[in-house]
Amino acid sequence: MKYINLIAVLSILALSSCEKALNIPPESNLNSATFYSNSTELQQGLNAAYSQLQKSLNNEWQMTELRSDNSKMGNPGSQNNFNRDLTELDIFIPSPVQEGIYTYWINTYAGIRFSNIVLQRLGITYDPATGAITQNPISIAGITDAEIKQLAGEAMFIRAYHYFNLVRLYGGVFLVHTPISAAEAKTLNRSAVADIYKLIEADLRTGATWMNSRTYSQAIASANVANQGKANAWAAKGLLGKVLLTQGKKTEAIIPLQDVVTNSGYGINVTYPNVFSTSTEMNADILFAVRFKSGGLGQGSPFGNFFAPLSSVGIILGTSSGWNTPTSDIDSSYSVSAPIDARKAVNIGVYLPGASQILYVKKFLSPVTIQGDGESDWPILRFADVMLLLSEAEGNTTASVGRISAVKVRAGLAALPPGPYATLATFEKELSDERRREFAFENQRWFDIVRYGTTMTTINAVDIMKAHFAYEYFVHYRLYVAPAPTVAQLQSYVNTDKLLLPIPQKEIDTNTQLVIPQNPGY
Repeated sequence: MKYINLIAVLSILALSSCEKALNIPPESNLNSATFYSNSTELQQGLNAAYSQLQKSLNNEWQMTELRSDNSKMGNPGSQNNFNRDLTELDIFIPSPVQEGIYTYWINTYAGIRFSNIVLQRLGITYDPATGAITQNPISIAGITDAEIKQLAGEAMFIRAYHYFNLVRLYGGVFLVHTPISAAEAKTLNRSAVADIYKLIEADLRTGATWMNSRTYSQAIASANVANQGKANAWAAKGLLGKVLLTQGKKTEAIIPLQDVVTNSGYGINVTYPNVFSTSTEMNADILFAVRFKSGGLGQGSPFGNFFAPLSSVGIILGTSSGWNTPTSDIDSSYSVSAPIDARKAVNIGVYLPGASQILYVKKFLSPVTIQGDGESDWPILRFADVMLLLSEAEGNTTASVGRISAVKVRAGLAALPPGPYATLATFEKELSDERRREFAFENQRWFDIVRYGTTMTTINAVDIMKAHFAYEYFVHYRLYVAPAPTVAQLQSYVNTDKLLLPIPQKEIDTNTQLVIPQNPGY
């Protein structure tokens, strides 16, 4: 009967879908060997992996943007548990028992599990010892080898993306590359960071080879709406470049990044507002995005309601929470005199209740008729991102400065003088500042400033965050954090240990077979 119901639901959803493919949860792991027996059912399983990306994003901004110098807790005086947790993340004193840290963890591992189920049914195995991915012979009616490789490539891309976030946020995590039982999970301890990156690289290198490599114009010409938003070879190469660069492998990173810039057909030939407009989704700047669909289908974006000013009127329908509030520093970083930086009006809104002024993240705010049911997609990887990553990998060269300049010009600013800069410090600051303004509130800033400690000589996360607390202290932390800390106290919370989050205490406490080590400082 459940299969009859499933078919009925799928039929209804197929009829109701319009511009975006909807995501259907898979059958349980116990039925995976029998249910995923054809291309349609395998696609349903993969759709569940795509859908799970939405759930991870619900908390990802807390682990990333809120801990950077871009954002602060918009209602820090509140003492309810959730808001207090956000304040503790904001000021670098999160507890290992914090619910949001655990929620993000389990949602991300759920996404990995969905990918692993699809890969298992497709006959794809990973060898942790060698880092090799093997395609084993399988028998699935009506599916070609090219289709198997495309489906597997997408599943590997999603798995790699999740692990990339986990390893950057928590350090060495549990390496689960095939579906396992709860009992088997208790026999796994944390893996070394290098082993997590080995899997990530293997997934992305294989996926880049197996998935379709249609250029952007070819993809648009195919007019296959169902494929919009799915991973392809270019997304895999772009993410691989970021993975390699994060590890300090600059020379290796240049190869896939340059390939995307030169050959993908994607580009920044779209105005900055249109990159995020709901009428121009999946434009040439979007290599990969988590897609949302409004209309009461359970696939809408909640971020407009999350980020609109607390209890505001006229900004968005329904409750507004005021989370992830822009800092004064990033607000003032945008040029507001001629030439005006077009990105500020897209990224930051201003709410004026009476005589006060409240900043809020505007980037993902689209009109809703149901609370938490926005249309705005969430970009994960953009062409502009790849351009600036390539400049970061190449260093202070004429070409690197030229790419930074192109991004500034797209924002309506004057072009930079031809490079290279006179000093490396000047180049690194220009690149860091430009990435900050370009990708504000896209969950990139935290990962950027941590990576700079590896790829740059004059910029690192600890210094940036200490400067952030000093800058925002008198306008925010002194007034709204209770009990009020001193600047020195705030700055003392930031150290190299706290660049990682704690392993969720539930993972440590529930394992009765192994001692799971906690990250230093927690």
